[in-house]
Amino acid sequence: MTEVVSENSEVTVLLVDDNPQNLKVLYETLKDKGYRLLIANEGEKALDLAHRHQPEVVLLDIMMPEMDGYEVCERLKADPETADCAVVFLSALDDLQAKVKGFALGGADYISKPFQSLEVIARVKTHARVIRLERELQARNRELQSDQARILNSISEGIYGLDEMGLIEFANPAAGIIMRCPVEDLIGRNFFETHFSTAAQCPSGLPVHATCSQGVAENQRDIRMLRADGTGFPAEYRSTPKLEDDELHGAVVVFRDITVELDGEQALEEARELVQEQRDQLAHISRLTTMGEMAAGVAHEVNQPLTAIANYARVSKRMMSVENPNLSLLQETLDKIEAQSHRASEIIRRIRRFVKKPATGKEVLAVSALLEDTREFAEVDARNNDGAIELLVPEGLPEVLADPIQVQQVALNLIRNALEATRSKEAALPVEVSARLTDKGFVRIDVRDYGEGLAEDAEEKLFLPFYTTKEEGMGIGLPTCRSLIQAQGGEIGFERPEGGGARFFFTLPVAASPSLGDDESPSEAV
Repeated sequence: MTEVVSENSEVTVLLVDDNPQNLKVLYETLKDKGYRLLIANEGEKALDLAHRHQPEVVLLDIMMPEMDGYEVCERLKADPETADCAVVFLSALDDLQAKVKGFALGGADYISKPFQSLEVIARVKTHARVIRLERELQARNRELQSDQARILNSISEGIYGLDEMGLIEFANPAAGIIMRCPVEDLIGRNFFETHFSTAAQCPSGLPVHATCSQGVAENQRDIRMLRADGTGFPAEYRSTPKLEDDELHGAVVVFRDITVELDGEQALEEARELVQEQRDQLAHISRLTTMGEMAAGVAHEVNQPLTAIANYARVSKRMMSVENPNLSLLQETLDKIEAQSHRASEIIRRIRRFVKKPATGKEVLAVSALLEDTREFAEVDARNNDGAIELLVPEGLPEVLADPIQVQQVALNLIRNALEATRSKEAALPVEVSARLTDKGFVRIDVRDYGEGLAEDAEEKLFLPFYTTKEEGMGIGLPTCRSLIQAQGGEIGFERPEGGGARFFFTLPVAASPSLGDDESPSEAV
């Protein structure tokens, strides 16, 4: 006899007994409890129903003809489809050996005949809940394992699971791609012998060894690893200990081939060097352009001491031609020749220092001395523009870290522009060059003019290459200045001050002082 009832129930219970009266009693006991009930009166039918419906609970009579309950239980547990069901034995046998045998075969419980309804209900309810929870947990675990597999398969980095001896227990598809071999061929290999040629000579010093043996996490970049075919590649890896109940069971290793990345970094570094080289060349061209624009004034500046030297030399020759020359006056004249030669030499020295290509590198500079030197060099432009330069540098201003030639080039460019702007408005006020310490550890240098001021769209155009407001300008002055100041780690910009004109400024980082404490900033120290 086979019967299926309560089709919509969530939990399935299989009732197996060769006695129709017992089946009827079990059915009547459980029919209103919300279960889906399956009924079988012999072993083969019970196995068929169980295989097709996977019941949570099986109430199984032991003493049945042809196939007893023990054999049914044994076959249920041997079938993966039914192995997790809870088998509750029903029997009039009450001896200990019968119960032990039932539990040994995988039985979950034992109810003695004649059974009590409340006992049957309670035990079925308990076992049904347990099996249901176990199946939900297994389903969830399968989902998690499936999600984990999808994640591991989608990761582009190679992943190994190693035991404490370094044997590969797990490898994801990316590991096989990097190693250029099937994943199955990696399983069981020794990680150290596979990836490092020195594994036999010095195993304790190899990457990941400390993680496997001591539980120490590691992270290294640009190490040499071997592929399965013996070819090498640069790699980055991270290894973390694999722990279970605080006991070390090996390591998880994540690694990747960084060949393309290193090539990209090399190309980027070469590009940076090329940009720096071109920036230096442009700065040098800008200085030569500035020097060309100042050529007439410089020639006049050098010509003055040379003319004086020639005149003093002629005077000296006349004094020496007399019979009794005045040696004291002759000495005084020769001293004037020497002074004028020093003056010419100093002018030429400043020109040569300005136009030469500076050696790469920054120096600790005194701002006051640097600006004074720049002011002296700009005196030629000041006279040519009928202007003046006023230098305002407070005492105690900290030193800065910068390239002196490049900073002087920026300062001179801004001063010359300011002189020209002031002359264009025929203002009598001098160009103001000042310096002060900011609250961010920088020295700010301002160049203020009293010219016509800046156009409304100056913010958008002024520092663009080849933009100029001068009739014969090339438009590389201010863009070059910005490039040079950015290379020093500073900023450059402009403001529209009250009273007209324009104020250009740039900042330079304060040089680190060895006397500063760890918690003291440069601005706080000053």
